[in-house]
Amino acid sequence: MRGRGVCFRMYTEDEARKIGVVGWVKNTSKGTVTGQVQGPEEKVNSMKSWLSKVGSPSSRIDRTNFSNEKSISKLEYSNFSIRY
Repeated sequence: MRGRGVCFRMYTEDEARKIGVVGWVKNTSKGTVTGQVQGPEEKVNSMKSWLSKVGSPSSRIDRTNFSNEKSISKLEYSNFSIRY
């Protein structure tokens, strides 16, 4: 996902908190956005759908790539944050 200058991280953080998932999001040096999402499967799927189809009002989502998906026994994060 490309995300510079469209407040994508801020909207992602807000949506993650609304949905109830934890993790982080940050811009990459390639002008894309990367992150990690953790939570119950149905909430993670809701967040993936939002990331793939909605995003921030000014964003254009060309494609999403979700990788390293696995079940975990304990959440590694207590909230959702923006990393810099």
